[in-house]
Amino acid sequence: MPQPPDPGFFIGYSKKIPPVIAQCALLFGVFLFLGLVSASLAFSLSTRNPGSGGYVDELRGGRLSGVLETLPYPILRVPAQDGRGPRAIMLSGQGKAGVAKVADPLNGRWAEASGIFVKRGDLDMLLVGGRPGLVGAEPPAGASQPQAPVSLGRWRLTGEICDGKCYAGAMRPGTGLSHKACANLCITGGVPPVFVTTSPVEGQNFLLMAGADGGPLPRELLDQTAVLVELEGEVEQRDDLLIFKVETPAKPGMGS
Repeated sequence: MPQPPDPGFFIGYSKKIPPVIAQCALLFGVFLFLGLVSASLAFSLSTRNPGSGGYVDELRGGRLSGVLETLPYPILRVPAQDGRGPRAIMLSGQGKAGVAKVADPLNGRWAEASGIFVKRGDLDMLLVGGRPGLVGAEPPAGASQPQAPVSLGRWRLTGEICDGKCYAGAMRPGTGLSHKACANLCITGGVPPVFVTTSPVEGQNFLLMAGADGGPLPRELLDQTAVLVELEGEVEQRDDLLIFKVETPAKPGMGS
């Protein structure tokens, strides 16, 4: 008499797994693995990789000249020259310190700066150093004032609050608590903070951060550095630099 087909029941105390159940489990595992790989690949392709950062000796012992602005952080508005459009360059000092004390008396005046750049993708920051450092200067003949900031409207952005100096490549602070502590020390010392977005804004993934009033980043947002958060505020453009004038409080982002 022929034996009936094995129904494939699973018995907990049995050491043998029915073939039907084993095949289903194997197929499920394969599809789950492929799904996770596909999702990871799709996410990585949807986010622009800015590449690694580092020091760039663009000035080669020379200096940059332009109008200095101190809010929200020191920025040198360099006019168009040598076939390159006007630039708004964030300024920082050596170590975990900014240059506000030197820059404040020069606000709105023509200034010269020497030093070395840190760059990562479209993030540029000049680390002021050497001679002359940051000093007032006479404007060249025919120099004009920088264009007024252009409002790009109100945005809700997801990303991470970082200090622009370390993130651009001055050092590699790591992840987690070490990254957070490094960012907080730099930002409280006056290094310009940047918001690293998960999606580009007008083609850029890095925005200089400011308070809603256009001043420095509110101190209460230091609790939200180095984690994914959602922020709202106005975005304005000065030359090639975007500035995110954020409002508090921050909302936790996915993965924070």
